[in-house]
Amino acid sequence: MTDLKNQRQIAASILKVGVNRIWIDPDNTEGIAKAITREDIRELISDNLISARPIKGISRGRARKLNIKRAYGHRKGHGSRKGTKGARNPRKKQWMKKIRSLRKKLHEMRSDGALDKSTYHKMYRKAKGGEYRNVAHMEAHIESIANKEA
Repeated sequence: MTDLKNQRQIAASILKVGVNRIWIDPDNTEGIAKAITREDIRELISDNLISARPIKGISRGRARKLNIKRAYGHRKGHGSRKGTKGARNPRKKQWMKKIRSLRKKLHEMRSDGALDKSTYHKMYRKAKGGEYRNVAHMEAHIESIANKEA
């Protein structure tokens, strides 16, 4: 077994990688051992007798597996949670989701003719004020108003 320590160090400095990432062709160790200068090593690199191994990186296989579980609702219990309820599902996002659905429903009802302009504006302002919990609650309120008028 020939000692290729110097050749490995020179190749590492040329390729700008660590010595452990240098691959030397095991079939041509005698020819590589004769390479002394940096120019000799550069020739061997161009001949693909010496090369740098690729970076291994970090596998996301385990993370993908866990994300599939989380998609089914697993691994989300109280013991797995860090952060408050508001941090996991921010209050502002909850509000945005609610108000957008309420306004969309109001707009639909106005365009269908179920609401006149003044009632629409009253309902719009009440929705903004937080009077309705959800669309069903708002519809129930509108129904009760319609029953009182009839």
